[in-house]
Amino acid sequence: MAGPLFRLDTEVLSHVGMVRQLNEDRAYADPVNGVWVVADGMGGHSAGDFASETVLRHLQAGAFDAGSAVDLEAAFRAAILDANAEIHAAALQRGQTIGTTVVGLLAFGKVYRCYWSGDSRAYLLRGDMLAKLTRDHSEVQDLIDRGLLSEEEAKTYPRRNAITHAIGIGQDAYLDYADGDVQAGDVFLLCSDGLTAHLDDLEIGQIMTGRPARDICQELVDTALQRGGSDNVTVNVVRFLDAGTEAGWA
Repeated sequence: MAGPLFRLDTEVLSHVGMVRQLNEDRAYADPVNGVWVVADGMGGHSAGDFASETVLRHLQAGAFDAGSAVDLEAAFRAAILDANAEIHAAALQRGQTIGTTVVGLLAFGKVYRCYWSGDSRAYLLRGDMLAKLTRDHSEVQDLIDRGLLSEEEAKTYPRRNAITHAIGIGQDAYLDYADGDVQAGDVFLLCSDGLTAHLDDLEIGQIMTGRPARDICQELVDTALQRGGSDNVTVNVVRFLDAGTEAGWA
């Protein structure tokens, strides 16, 4: 669990945006057990929201009363794998591709682990430095990494929304992860690409600095909407205050 080593300030905000008719994003926050998630569904009407809602449902049913970081990780992975199996089975039955991105933050004691599949992102603000914890599982990111596309060219690349991994699109779920230590004052942001389509990392970091979680969420979403709100936008913020003793993954 995240506490009692830290006092937590956490908030979630989701908006359908200015273009879409349906919000296919979902967010989950369980500060008692140290689990935060954003899922961005894909597959069209009645499919994308089903996929992200399935992830949420399995998280809500998860056994997160963990005695260790390893137990917490196992419970999280079990929930995601169960959701993957259900979404994939539904996709086969319907004869269509259905899936959802997932980005999750697990915190136990003074350590965190971030999991993701797709292009929803996690950021960590520590002091005045913002770090992106995730690497987008996307066609455009692969081209950037190979030196075939610049960051500027990526903004107008025709297939910039094509993702290479997501929960539910295959029989096996693919999850990346990154981990580290939590420090007092750390601020984590999980978000769907409806945010990062309209704000760059510098702007995100500026908005996250020196504000409570509720104000961070509101300003991030408001800014995305003011700039067109071309997609659903979801943000999940947690601030860790008042450090305590050590804990670890093993």
